[in-house]
Amino acid sequence: MLEVSCTNEEKVKIGLSPVTPGGKPVPLDGPIALSVQSGDGTAAQVDKDGNPLPANEFYAVSGDNPGDTTILVSADADLGAGVETISDIVLLHVAGAKAQSLGLSAGSPELK
Repeated sequence: MLEVSCTNEEKVKIGLSPVTPGGKPVPLDGPIALSVQSGDGTAAQVDKDGNPLPANEFYAVSGDNPGDTTILVSADADLGAGVETISDIVLLHVAGAKAQSLGLSAGSPELK
């Protein structure tokens, strides 16, 4: 499980680097699958302009409300004709964004 944190105005880029039991890098067979198991957040495989991310990356995107989002990440580890699904979890902790400015403004002058 990977735990990451952000505010409800942010997202976090997640990268996959699959390895063998001996720790050697290995490719996956096909695209990754993303599924939100709980929470208000989402998972996105495109950037803010709609351009696709590399096959081994995605964004864990916060929802509007503080709280946790659980994302299931799955992929096919069998490089042949069969399917051997491996999976892991991303737990996104979302905090409410805090005020940064008071946003003061002035009206027009008025007679006393």
